[in-house]
Amino acid sequence: MNRKTSEVNVGIIGTGKIGFLHCRNLVYNISEANVLSVADVRLEAARRCAEEFGIPKFTQDYKEILSDNSIDAVIICSSTDTHSSLIEEAAKAKKHIFCEKPIALELKEIDRALNAVKESGVKLQVGFNRRFDPNFHKAREIIKDGKIGKVLTIKIISRDPAPPGLDYLKVSGGIFADSTIHDFDMARYIIGSEVIEVYASGGVLKEEVCRKAGDLDIAITILKFENGSIGVIENSRSTVYGYDQRVEVFGSGGVVSVGNKLLDTVEIIDSEAIKKSLLPYFFTERYVESYINEMKEFMQSILKDTAPLVSGIDGKIPILIAKAAKLSYDANKPVKVAELM
Repeated sequence: MNRKTSEVNVGIIGTGKIGFLHCRNLVYNISEANVLSVADVRLEAARRCAEEFGIPKFTQDYKEILSDNSIDAVIICSSTDTHSSLIEEAAKAKKHIFCEKPIALELKEIDRALNAVKESGVKLQVGFNRRFDPNFHKAREIIKDGKIGKVLTIKIISRDPAPPGLDYLKVSGGIFADSTIHDFDMARYIIGSEVIEVYASGGVLKEEVCRKAGDLDIAITILKFENGSIGVIENSRSTVYGYDQRVEVFGSGGVVSVGNKLLDTVEIIDSEAIKKSLLPYFFTERYVESYINEMKEFMQSILKDTAPLVSGIDGKIPILIAKAAKLSYDANKPVKVAELM
């Protein structure tokens, strides 16, 4: 732990879109954090981030962060294929770890990373930020308190405004591991039960870039839970009206739903229509609060020596479900998650 018990010294590995966002939040919104260094394989990106937020050090070599004894924790925001190896190295360096999802696309790599964390005794929090959205959290508490009775079904709509580029799609692991993974985590978080069976269908109905990458642009996934509940997740890589994120949970005693946030609350009403603002365009606008809240939780888990709210196992299970979904899609049949364990 660092010298000042009220502060955590932090290094950030990867200063692309999400790394830049985390750096901004840590500097401006998280009083417990002290960002000492940033690293990126593109030196200019690291330099830009450091200069923008007044970070003392920037480097092209992440090992400089891991070898810095003054740094207590690392934030891993690099490309997916580097996550598991960086977790292992950071754990050996005795750094607490926040890692963006997914830990890895292969289960053996995830297990190796989690074993390294366990052996070193450091903390690991995985970046499923939607858990920290106040609205989703409130819905979960309502369900947990039994206010809608027994949960019967959960429906999740998760539509992106536009697909990523071809280079990203080729290494993303596909729609289930890259996009639906958030919804798999959200489903088990809100329901409070594990997924036991998956059936998935989908296709390429609009975005040719998805076809070129061997991916889907539309997917429907049906989930069966251990407690008997049934879930339906609808994903789209392309939505003309913005970032569409909704959840509805139907229970024996009622229903709870979380709707979209609009860019603002202004309405225009005239003799022809009621007009409102559009949805936020992407996740960085939709989940502003959740990104701040998840990082506050990570800092507090270090300072108070408590378990992070999103564990390494929470990072592994959605990949298991994603693999089951992909296998189901390929074979056109339901797949039990236990078969992949």
